[in-house]
Amino acid sequence: MFRDGTRQLLEDLGNLVVVAEAADGLAAITAVRKHKPDIIILDAAMPLARGIEVFAETRRWSKDTKVLLLTGFTSVGFMSDWLQAGVDGIVLKSCDSAEISFAIKTVLKGGNYVAEAVTTLLSDAANPPDLTVREREVLALLTMGKSNAEIADKLNINARTVEKHRGSLMPKLNVGSVAELMAYSLREGLLEEIKQL
Repeated sequence: MFRDGTRQLLEDLGNLVVVAEAADGLAAITAVRKHKPDIIILDAAMPLARGIEVFAETRRWSKDTKVLLLTGFTSVGFMSDWLQAGVDGIVLKSCDSAEISFAIKTVLKGGNYVAEAVTTLLSDAANPPDLTVREREVLALLTMGKSNAEIADKLNINARTVEKHRGSLMPKLNVGSVAELMAYSLREGLLEEIKQL
């Protein structure tokens, strides 16, 4: 349903043709390689390949394709990672159609666009802890009650690496208990992020 709405929004712009739709990350990568579109509207959470992986493959196979991230995630760290990766634009699923349309037009013209709500989130974050992507993944899985062995298996790393990340989290977040780690994860939306792994 959400893809149908996005396709309709693109078609309503009048000068765009939707060349492909993808239900998962692997299909999205295949479509980019085949069509080399001017722009892709990318969801961060997809089965089979995460949005960030689709983004990397898009840059590899179709360097001129613009990438507009359309997401429901509102974690400051998550947004920062995408901006550092070099995405052309970010809009939230809660943005109205006029803002999403404006973002598409801006990105197609070679500009960058970050939704006002995202800008507000980033500016309101007072010196967020500098967690790596892997630390956030470990933190989210810890919060879900996973053991070091289960986390290692899920992330394809060894248990010692998990223990190292785990040991660095509490001092970085200035917390002293698993309950405080859980509160941080919930506040930052990390449990939602981990669903795409």
